[in-house]
Amino acid sequence: MTGAVIGLAALPVVFYLTEAGAAGLRSGYALQQPGPLGPVCLAAAVAVTGALACGSRLSPLAPLVCGLPLTLLGLLFAAAPETAAVAVAGLPPLEVLPGAAFGSGTAPASATAEPPGLLPGVTGLYLVLGGLLAVSALPPARWRPPFRG
Repeated sequence: MTGAVIGLAALPVVFYLTEAGAAGLRSGYALQQPGPLGPVCLAAAVAVTGALACGSRLSPLAPLVCGLPLTLLGLLFAAAPETAAVAVAGLPPLEVLPGAAFGSGTAPASATAEPPGLLPGVTGLYLVLGGLLAVSALPPARWRPPFRG
């Protein structure tokens, strides 16, 4: 049960870190002034993903619960990008989240037409991260009961 809670808690963290990383890279490219925000956020998303995928003491439900929605969102972006864009349009933008002092670096989310998650979804980041998380939960050895001595 704790694994499912950890996976649910990690889902928005991975989603918005990936969005912040992609937004940082995009604004650095557009302004021709690359900054550390994009790579740092993407590295943090990979670190959270790696911790979920490789945590030996963690229930396999954690990467499964976090990975399946990301995989499904990535597949939706691959199959029907317009539908996926409409689906993520209702999510809160990065700038209104408590403690989120970063964003695209150019304008507030309300001034841009791009919903959160669009760039990582279109580029396949959600499909890759979610797929890796979901596949990491599949080996039968991860589903063993914990050793009780």
